[in-house]
Amino acid sequence: MNKSSLLSQLQIDRAAEGPRGPDRPFPWLMVLGAVAALAALAALIWFLTVRPDRPAVRVAEAVATSTGPVGGGGSLLDASGYVVARRAATVSSKVTGKVAEVLIEEGQHVAAGQVMARLDDSNARATLAQAEAQAAAAQANLASAQLNFNQAGPKIARQQRLHTAGYASDTAVEDARNVVDSTRLAIDVARRQVAVAEAGREMARRNLDDTIIRAPFAGVVTVKAAQPGEMVSPVSAGGGFTRTGIGTVVDMDSLEVQVDVAESFINRVHEGMAATVKLNAYPDSEIPAEVIAVIPTADRSKATVAVRIGLKTKDPRLVPEMGARVSFLAPQTAAAAGPAPRSVVVPADAVIADGPDKGTVFVVADGRLERRAVRLGPAEKAGQILQAGVRPGEKLAVGGLDKLKDGERVRINTRPEDDKTDES
Repeated sequence: MNKSSLLSQLQIDRAAEGPRGPDRPFPWLMVLGAVAALAALAALIWFLTVRPDRPAVRVAEAVATSTGPVGGGGSLLDASGYVVARRAATVSSKVTGKVAEVLIEEGQHVAAGQVMARLDDSNARATLAQAEAQAAAAQANLASAQLNFNQAGPKIARQQRLHTAGYASDTAVEDARNVVDSTRLAIDVARRQVAVAEAGREMARRNLDDTIIRAPFAGVVTVKAAQPGEMVSPVSAGGGFTRTGIGTVVDMDSLEVQVDVAESFINRVHEGMAATVKLNAYPDSEIPAEVIAVIPTADRSKATVAVRIGLKTKDPRLVPEMGARVSFLAPQTAAAAGPAPRSVVVPADAVIADGPDKGTVFVVADGRLERRAVRLGPAEKAGQILQAGVRPGEKLAVGGLDKLKDGERVRINTRPEDDKTDES
């Protein structure tokens, strides 16, 4: 038997079956089975691609910022403090008196020696006039004593000639000699009186000059403390009715930053160390600085050590008592010869803080979580600064980090309503 005959036997003769009728229904079971198989296949494909069992996470992209480099030369430590003036003075008078005139206002620039205020000087002028009169009287007494001495000299010479000729007694010569001695002594007393009178006059002049209050150095007036008609005293406030100063002058060139560093991190700070200062009022700008000194004493109540930070450039926006944040920079290393990556800013709820300068984030890559340790920088309005551990453009999980695991596969949640459901 050949192959053709075999194949002809396998053929179904549709004509012999006759037309489809009630005794031969349509094969619905086969169609339903095929549809069910297709649905199962689609469900399997959806499950393998979407995976609803994977946790849904929100993600945020790390954005580069100009806070500082992440690599060599980055921040070793951050500390908060305030702008302080090393040269500031509350200017007062040297004598107690009533304010006659005030010539300053807040914000005014003053030069060294510039008149800031004047006190009532009527009493001081009267005292000076009295001292000048006493000095003139002392000069007159000196002139009188000198005249008497000049007259006593010829008299003793004449008495000595008469005594030699036998016409004058020894007593007369002795009396003439006593007159000379007494007039010489009177001259010495008169000279001393002149010196005393001149010293009194000089004191009176200084008291008069003390009624004029001058700026001790060039600076800016930050406080105006007195008004005309008030009493000013350098000694006491007089029960609250007497001022102790006219105003406060600050040398703006002496501004620096003082921060408190925790004792556990003070070993990282040393004199001459490079740093950057960021003012709380202007968080987008940095001022280059360096460590002036580590003050050799600790605050036992706060367990901190004060550090003085000098500013390398003068910024007119700086004012005393302004809040500032200082980043102590690590020295550049040879490995960081190329362009250093910049630090990044991320949402605050994308970081788990593990200490003052350490934290943890979850980086999302290819649908899988990667747990990373990062170095924290300052917290800003835009978010948390990361100075190491994350590159610009990487995506980080945001919110609910305590429920995530390293290496876990996740799906990215793009619907805000799902965020609320997950959080609830």
